[in-house]
Order: sequence, then structure tokens, then C-alpha cells
Amino acid sequence: MGQGQEAKIRNEPQVEIQERGEIFFFYRPKIGKDEAHSVDDVQRLYLVLRPESGERLVEEKQDPESGKEGSKSKETDSASEGGHGSKEVNIEKEPLLRFIVMGRKSLPELSKKSRPCWGFVEMVTTKIEDVKTALAGGEYDTSTRGHRHSSPARAVGEDREHQPQEALNIEQEASFIIQIKSPDQHGSSSYYRGLQNKRKAMFPTHLQGQFGHKGYCPADPPDFLNYEGCEFLLISASDDIEEELGLELKTEEGETEAEADASCSDLVKTFGETASTSALLEGTWV
Repeated sequence: MGQGQEAKIRNEPQVEIQERGEIFFFYRPKIGKDEAHSVDDVQRLYLVLRPESGERLVEEKQDPESGKEGSKSKETDSASEGGHGSKEVNIEKEPLLRFIVMGRKSLPELSKKSRPCWGFVEMVTTKIEDVKTALAGGEYDTSTRGHRHSSPARAVGEDREHQPQEALNIEQEASFIIQIKSPDQHGSSSYYRGLQNKRKAMFPTHLQGQFGHKGYCPADPPDFLNYEGCEFLLISASDDIEEELGLELKTEEGETEAEADASCSDLVKTFGETASTSALLEGTWV
């Protein structure tokens, strides 16, 4: 999805816009499958968030020497550790990319107020090539199941008339609440067991302090999402942004509806042909 714009439709909408940016959606077929023909064939649903403007042009993210981001420049296996440390990034001058793994194969269904969906930040990076690598397929060996094949991820768009988007509950517009899970909070149910301790984020003191004695807190500021191993709950709120927030969301200025679909080529411009775009542009499972 492109960044677009928003317009007030009430005098004083009760909303503070902290970030504007792009959301890209991807799915990966199950291990051993070359294609997906339904949601049952999906192994993982991914979100890539790229903030581009907002209340603050400079955001705080993890140290680039930590987590998966730092594992490429060090001999130690920091890829299995959560993000920690601190570095400032100007999101208008440098890409900031959050690669997110959802715990279910689809987003929460808005119309039914379905149970929250657990997810976590798998990678934070300022290098587009890192995301391309994460989306690529590969071959690997396991001690129990032998040689395995992982197919490349597929890009998917937001047109509800298309089969993949409908099955994955990706709406043209939607409102969700994000609750950040404290790294000190242990999984309390079979639904949200969470990450192993070593993979959890280590937030700076001023962010960790916002939890107090609570297990969850709002994603305010969004800097929480700039740490690998950040766990969260995605809670469905509304499919009517105008009614809930008093804002009308618009696609990028000058685009017709058909052009907006193809311009989800913002994704192609950003990531190239790394991921198949048939599901994105043609609306077919691949």
C-alpha cells in the first residue's frame, strides 16, 4: 500500500498521527510446496512496515550491530538474539524497514471482532537488500526431516475482490490496535506462548519503563517496533475509518482506482522482482 493522504471529515478528529508510511504484505507457501492455492497452503504471513513521515522525523531503533541486522557483520550468531542498544534514524533520509511475522495465516477479521493475533518483529534494517534476502526461498537440511525446500514469498495487495487478499483478511482500509508485549511477560496461554527469552527485544530503559507493572502497553511511540524480538497483539478495531477516527483515507493524489492497484508497484520499485507479484496485481494464488 502506498502512503496516500488523510483528510479530516470532523472538526476535531480525536486522533494523533504518529507515522505515515507504507505497508507491504507477503505470504510464503508451506515448506515443500512450490505454490499456494488457498490459505491452507500458506506457511507464513509477513508484513513489512516502512515509516516515511510523521510527528517525528527521527526515530530510535536498535543498534545495527545487534540481532539479525548485526549478524552479517560479525562472526557471532547474534541473529538468534533480540534487538538492543540504540541508534537514531531520519526516516525521510534513510529507509527504515520492519519485517514482521504474524502468528496466524491471516489478519484478525474486523467484522467479527475476532481474537487478537500475536506477531513479532523478525528483523529491523535500513538495508532493502536484507528484506529481499528474507523474502527469498532456499534449500536447507534438517536432522529429522532431511533436505527441505522453502519457496520465495509472494507479494499480495489490498483489493478485496481478489482471492488471496480476501482469504488473508487484507482490507482496503482498516483500523487495528497494537499492544506491545513486555519482554518480562511470559506467555499466559497456548495462543500467545511467545518467543524464547534470548530472542526477545531488550528495550532501552525509557521504553521498558512504560510498561510499569503491566504486561502490555500501547505502541506509543512506534519506536517499540524498531527492535527485533518485539512481540505484540494486533486487535481488530474497525473497518470504517471515517466513522471511528474522523478521517478519510485517500490514495496518492492523481491516481485512479486502476492505477492505484498497479502502483502498489511502489512495492516493485522498492523490492524489485524479489517476490512474485501475481497475487498482488492479478489477484491469483501462486
